[in-house]
Amino acid sequence: MRSNAFKVGMRSPEDVSGAARLMDQGAFRAEDVVAILGKTEGNGGVNDWTRGLATLSFQLLLAQRTGTPIEKLAKRVPIIWSGGTEGLMSPHATIFVREPDRGTPTGAKRFTVGTAYTRDLLPEEFGTMVHVRVAAEGVRAAIADAGIESPEEIHFVQIKTGALTTERIAEARARAREVVTHDTGKSMAYARAVAALGIGLATGEIASEQVSEDVILRRLDVASDVASTSSGVELMNCEIIVMGNSARSTSDLVIAHAVMRDALDAPAVREALRRAGLRVECELDERDRERLVNVFAKCEPDPSGATRGRRHVMFEDSDIGYTRHIRGVVNAVVASVTGDPMCYISAGAEHQGPPGGGVVAVLARV
Repeated sequence: MRSNAFKVGMRSPEDVSGAARLMDQGAFRAEDVVAILGKTEGNGGVNDWTRGLATLSFQLLLAQRTGTPIEKLAKRVPIIWSGGTEGLMSPHATIFVREPDRGTPTGAKRFTVGTAYTRDLLPEEFGTMVHVRVAAEGVRAAIADAGIESPEEIHFVQIKTGALTTERIAEARARAREVVTHDTGKSMAYARAVAALGIGLATGEIASEQVSEDVILRRLDVASDVASTSSGVELMNCEIIVMGNSARSTSDLVIAHAVMRDALDAPAVREALRRAGLRVECELDERDRERLVNVFAKCEPDPSGATRGRRHVMFEDSDIGYTRHIRGVVNAVVASVTGDPMCYISAGAEHQGPPGGGVVAVLARV
């Protein structure tokens, strides 16, 4: 297998010109695209329409180039968006492809990507142990699809899962079923949390006896250090992208990760860059900047209400949601090290790394 990745900027949520240009230049074939992960400039909330628009735009591009109906593409190519590009974060998409082999594996561990879809969940299953188990089953399938042989070689697992809407809550009530919350915004936190716990079960970071209904959104110390999960009303299942390294891969890319302990943890960003083979002291070596494909990070405000002993007001601000605050902060921290504000920073890190922190993964050319 040979996995590759290409990052393209976007002028608007429906802008697919960067991807089309690369295909026209022969950088990759539409038939080889297996997943897309990106940032759109919406609000990242329940009503963020930019995610659906961006998904449809890329599906139309791939459908036109391959002759495949959109309905089939939607079940084969996960297209996952995190809404919200606050601060300096630049809207973009990272396009993952799996190409025919070029040469034979050398034994060196190189980048690989795997994907999976789960069944649709019922509204009453969202945010529950059923959701955890469904997510875990899907992650195991994506790990197998990537050909990753060891949990230590898993460096970033992205899940996009659903959220409750007023209509979905009413539909469950009509069947005399109760949902985990009637707050549609809160349902996004529940969905992110259970997806992350499912990742932890699948990677072996979390033992099955550690997870129960009482743990969800309460025991935040039960977490996965490679999990990145997002929620949105545009789907009802789990779409999964697993990134890691494998000795079976002939890619010229490698991925590595570290864990940010809080929003200001620039040393963790530097460590992830070094583990990916890039040279960095205070900032990424200018000679290595072209080797960097992208940085993927998960973040959240410290739930204690303070960062490094200083009070923050992200949870009290009624004008700007806390996810919008923290995305801008962590993007600035990462960009201050890499010199590139076009990176994937997603907020809402329940059970994803330590409280107030999260995974930071680096994908680079060898």
